Amino acid sequence: MTRNGENNVTGALDAADASSGHSAYDVVIVGGGAAGLSAALVLGRARRSVLVVDAGEPRNAPAAYMQGYLTRDGMPPAQFLAEGRREVEAYGVRLVHDEVMAVLPDGDGEFDVALANGGTVHARRVVVATGLVDELPDIPGIAERWGRDVLHCPYCHGWEVRDQPLAVLASPVLGAHQALLLTQWSKDVTLFLHTVQELPEAEWQQLAAAGVTVVEGEIAALEVEDDRLTGIRLASGAVLLRPVLFAGGLPVARDSLLRALGAQTTETPVGPYPQVDATGRTSVPGVWAVGNAAGPTEQVINAASAGYRAGVTINAELLFGDLEQAAARTRDEGGTAEA
Repeated sequence: MTRNGENNVTGALDAADASSGHSAYDVVIVGGGAAGLSAALVLGRARRSVLVVDAGEPRNAPAAYMQGYLTRDGMPPAQFLAEGRREVEAYGVRLVHDEVMAVLPDGDGEFDVALANGGTVHARRVVVATGLVDELPDIPGIAERWGRDVLHCPYCHGWEVRDQPLAVLASPVLGAHQALLLTQWSKDVTLFLHTVQELPEAEWQQLAAAGVTVVEGEIAALEVEDDRLTGIRLASGAVLLRPVLFAGGLPVARDSLLRALGAQTTETPVGPYPQVDATGRTSVPGVWAVGNAAGPTEQVINAASAGYRAGVTINAELLFGDLEQAAARTRDEGGTAEA
């Protein structure tokens, strides 16, 4: 799935689903990335009725390839998602290209899920896998080069740019951390402080020990020739030749649905994220958050694992909850065995 609208997700719900009557599912998953599709796979294989609602805006769409996923290293993200959709559909999972506007508790521990197309579906449980948005530094050229030669993750891209001269934009939150990390992949690393005024003394010592060059002064723009990054132009007019820039944006969770539900949050170095347990369970009963919707550092493989854990937990919760209700009805209707 890419930002140019290329995807294979079913266009919309059937007319009956989009009418005032509700179509009911065991689980509605909001977001069709690695986390959402992994949860859908587990639940589909557990013979649950599952709807995945995907707006088609994956975080890694600008990247040509994804790395670090065992057996899928180097696969284009769009291909990865297409394979995932094919797999979950084989187990009866329903996929629709739409946007969830609201998740509304029904008063009985379940939810009505309102879609942008005007339809409403019912869900016993909800998984929020909406990911995050990278708020990029306000430097001309960064947005246009994002995912190409302006990169954000050493573990995602370090091998591909190894031994090249690397530029790193100092982070207002993490300071020189990324520049120091990148010395594992290149011995020619230049840290641009840009608007960062101060670094801890310990980082200055580490930068010196690692041989990282530090450049003060704000960046005015990126220099690009023949559709390739060639350098970094400072406000002073000086240009430093660099073919790669690491410039991590501020990762902001797409958490509007969770905030509307009153989900509790926890503080991270880059701001608040939903508070979840090891399975992705939020403080809102019946609602899970997985992948980058629940944390800023989840890679694709971590997101898939989180979706798996949530799917297993949800299936067990539904199964044993239903069994307990059935047992209670039996007790009410026929009395206990002792009686």
